[in-house]
Amino acid sequence: MKTSLNTHLGNVSISSEVIADFAGSVANECFGIVGMANANMADGIVRLLKKENLSAGVNVKKSGEKLHLDFHLIIAYGVNIKAVTETLISTVKFKVEEFTGLPVEKINIYVEGVKVID
Repeated sequence: MKTSLNTHLGNVSISSEVIADFAGSVANECFGIVGMANANMADGIVRLLKKENLSAGVNVKKSGEKLHLDFHLIIAYGVNIKAVTETLISTVKFKVEEFTGLPVEKINIYVEGVKVID
């Protein structure tokens, strides 16, 4: 899916993978987030994605002119999940809207696992 913006200078087309990569990198910078997860529902295996595969843990959908983002995350053990996810939502919403120029209507977060940080 590509997102198109019409400006007075012409059209701008943004791939959903570009938005997913950017949103994944923003999420990885948030406190309490260990990384993105790729959930394989067929056999119930959840694995931590490497930094170069951040977009696999983020789904981007467009509803009209608004974006919907789904995050599959692995959270650090011992953190307050509600506080971490609230921070993540506000940070990602602000930065993605600033990056794309499109409003983010909804962010869904799926905590796929917890990991102890050494």
